[in-house]
Amino acid sequence: MLFAVIIIDLIGFGIVVPILPYYAKSLGTSPTTLGLLLAAYPAFQFIFSPIWGRLSDRVGRKPVMLTTILGSAGALTLLGLSDSLLGLFAGRILGGVFGANISVATAYVTDVTREDERTRWMGMVGACFGVGFVLGPALGGLLAPNLDGSWPASAFFGTTLAAHIEPFGYGIPMLLAAAMAAINFAFASWALVEPDRHANRDPGVGRLEVLRDPEVRRLCTINLIFSLAVTQLESIFAYFMIDRFQFDAMRVAFILVGMAVLLGGVQGGAIRPLAARFGERNLALGGFALMAVSLFAVPFMPTVGWTLLPLALSAIGRGIGQPPILSLVSMTAAPAERGSVMGTFQSSASLGRVFGPAAAGALYALYQAGPFVLAAGLMCGAWLIAIALPKAREFQAS
Repeated sequence: MLFAVIIIDLIGFGIVVPILPYYAKSLGTSPTTLGLLLAAYPAFQFIFSPIWGRLSDRVGRKPVMLTTILGSAGALTLLGLSDSLLGLFAGRILGGVFGANISVATAYVTDVTREDERTRWMGMVGACFGVGFVLGPALGGLLAPNLDGSWPASAFFGTTLAAHIEPFGYGIPMLLAAAMAAINFAFASWALVEPDRHANRDPGVGRLEVLRDPEVRRLCTINLIFSLAVTQLESIFAYFMIDRFQFDAMRVAFILVGMAVLLGGVQGGAIRPLAARFGERNLALGGFALMAVSLFAVPFMPTVGWTLLPLALSAIGRGIGQPPILSLVSMTAAPAERGSVMGTFQSSASLGRVFGPAAAGALYALYQAGPFVLAAGLMCGAWLIAIALPKAREFQAS
């Protein structure tokens, strides 16, 4: 039931990802301003992720999940109805406030799973991201206007309905995401059950207390660098494909769909046997190395076909490298502190998403390959830090 809630939540988020750059560009937004717009969401995620996590330690996982899902519906509605850059910023800021619930979801998973199966279930959380980023961008791409102003989805709607909703333009996918969030709230209210292991309402600990643990600090640093690298691709990819190959939103969306299929397939099916064979640390090292090489190669490919190859490899590397880090950090947390630890871990990713888009936009304005080169260098840094990580069994022993 939890995974169903997460999937619906992430479909709504995934709808926005390929459309927002086009939405912003239609309002005359520069790459640098786009970077700031993309940074607004994770900036408030960074602030609120540990707050929601700690609150869920005190009052329960379910009420916090419900609050954030309902808030996301309101934020997406505002985003879809916006006709100005100020409105887009307001929608993204509110979205960041209420979109910081993945820390609560991962804490929920740690409440109800054994440590020896944690990597498998964290892989399933990653697979939920994969499903969300398959269906979300696909829906967003189908419902977004083309660069010439035509609307691909007009054939699926009657003339009267199309005439009423087509003027919303790039806001249509956002409004669909808002409706899905509202449905998700109703579904979660009925389906989610408070975890039995979370009966003790301890107050949790703050971010600074959590970071005193050297292993949590190291894992959060890796997550920060990983997020900085990933956002270099995510933030500027639409602009890159427009400038390089004149791709519209639908074609960009379906490239993201293909990447998400690979990501979800690895995390949902392959991660458990891979973790059992190679161990969490080695798996993370392999994934980070693959990402470094493939991200560096993306801007130097001569055609669309060749560009798809490193993009696919980067998705596979991400699918291999991310769940082990999630699993290892969950093993460091005492039951009463899981919400706080996972909230702090997720806020490190949000911090990367604050600075990553701004850096990507500024670099792209100077040199088209700049964000991709930076991403490759960052993944090399994450690889070097990950070498010092203990094995999973050493986490469990400590």
